[in-house]
Amino acid sequence: MGRRQTHPTRHPTDLTDEEWDDLKALVPAPKSGKGKRGRPLKLDRRSLVNAICYGNRSGGAGRLLPRALGPWQTVYGYDRCWSQDGTWGFIHDPLRDGGRKTEERKGAPTAAIMDSPSVTPGNPAGERGYDAGKKGLGRTRHVAVDCLGLILTILITPAATQDRDAAKSLIQVLVAMLGRWQILWAEGGALGALVQWGKPRRPFGKLRLEIVRRSDRAKGFKVRPKRGRVERPFGWFIKSRRLCRDDEVRLDHREAMIRICMIRLMLKRLANTS
Repeated sequence: MGRRQTHPTRHPTDLTDEEWDDLKALVPAPKSGKGKRGRPLKLDRRSLVNAICYGNRSGGAGRLLPRALGPWQTVYGYDRCWSQDGTWGFIHDPLRDGGRKTEERKGAPTAAIMDSPSVTPGNPAGERGYDAGKKGLGRTRHVAVDCLGLILTILITPAATQDRDAAKSLIQVLVAMLGRWQILWAEGGALGALVQWGKPRRPFGKLRLEIVRRSDRAKGFKVRPKRGRVERPFGWFIKSRRLCRDDEVRLDHREAMIRICMIRLMLKRLANTS
């Protein structure tokens, strides 16, 4: 017989007790108390995270949040604030490191795989660019993952941004974040000056950049080496309806939605291994 939930779950997206135990130390305290402006927060931290995860998974607009999950203004306000001040990244990274350790890997990876698919934004007010490949306006998700498919860093840009330009920003973040990083696999769009530019970037040795090319002899679809690992998170994103189409006006809000999806995935993995 399983352990009884001290905080009953009402939706499939709600956190279990095991998942909340792994998360609660990373969630900041609500802005209430002496010296704080506004009314005290009636939702506890766990209920607040449950409401945000529900919106991310179901894909509904903020105003359509069920009343049982709390006032939509409160949930949206905290989600917006945490998206802009980097809180979701602060929560995401320790969970990723913990997930790597459960797979008997070191917290800091030595290899990364990079990809940059584009997505059509649904909100015309958002920042967009012309995608020459898809012949339309859109945005590009530049993602670097480890060999398990876990997100190392992500950058959202208008689709007109060149892959090699965005790759430079990703590499600079990875160099600062990963001291043991040695090799990066990227697709053909990152060719050109990026190969020479990336060689001296690693502070304690040269960074090896390998381009994964498509064989000219290949007919039809064929899986390229290392490509499957970076495609895995894109399949995970589709399970969250909020990520099926880009409806966010701000680019940092879009990045936060992706991190929330990965946070929920990693919490499930950590709970299953504990």
